[in-house]
Amino acid sequence: MIYVDADACPVKAEAEAVATRHRVPLAMVCNGGLRPSANPLVEMVYVPDGPDEADKWIAERAGPGDVVVTGDIPLAAKCVEAGARVVKHDGEPLTVANVGQALATRDLMTDLRAANPFRQGGGKAFSKADRSRFRDGLDRALRMALGDAAKG
Repeated sequence: MIYVDADACPVKAEAEAVATRHRVPLAMVCNGGLRPSANPLVEMVYVPDGPDEADKWIAERAGPGDVVVTGDIPLAAKCVEAGARVVKHDGEPLTVANVGQALATRDLMTDLRAANPFRQGGGKAFSKADRSRFRDGLDRALRMALGDAAKG
């Protein structure tokens, strides 16, 4: 199963395409506002409004053999701990080896933004190359997760 933290996810279409190519079910988890997909492999999961409701839903279900697509580092850490494979929107995998550092960096950046209210976000635009890296990263993670599921 692929779980997508779909609120504000820039690669929903790419995730659906990879899931379809591998014939793997995909759950788009959101607070609402997304149109249902006609793809029979795609399940739309609408969780109640509230902070982190989609994250909680995914974290309760993800485990070995699953892949989670998220930019939320605390959710990624929970899913990695549960044995799931995690891919960020740019295709970078989050693993046992690097999720701790990602959490620390996230916390540091939160503190820096709080200390200087004039230094806020504003990253670069999401490009075609970013989408391509995501597709490659998701494809790699999915193949590994399918291998995990076959072993366990």
